[in-house]
Amino acid sequence: MTKTMTLKDIKPGNCYRVDAIDAGDPAVQRLMVLGLVEGAELKLASAAIGGDPIELHLYGISVSLRREHARHFTVSALA
Repeated sequence: MTKTMTLKDIKPGNCYRVDAIDAGDPAVQRLMVLGLVEGAELKLASAAIGGDPIELHLYGISVSLRREHARHFTVSALA
């Protein structure tokens, strides 16, 4: 059985697709307005010292978010 992966689990250099979102948190809803929606393809650009926040590249822009919000986005790796 495959473990569910969220944005907090992603590694640099790989591409991912957002599969599902737990949109109950208002901060997560704001991230959705910035383009973090189901079907979005993204890469981990960087992470701050200690790993929080993380910076993602998607749709030609960069979006930073805290790992506590990243756990609300279920993703899968693209081949």
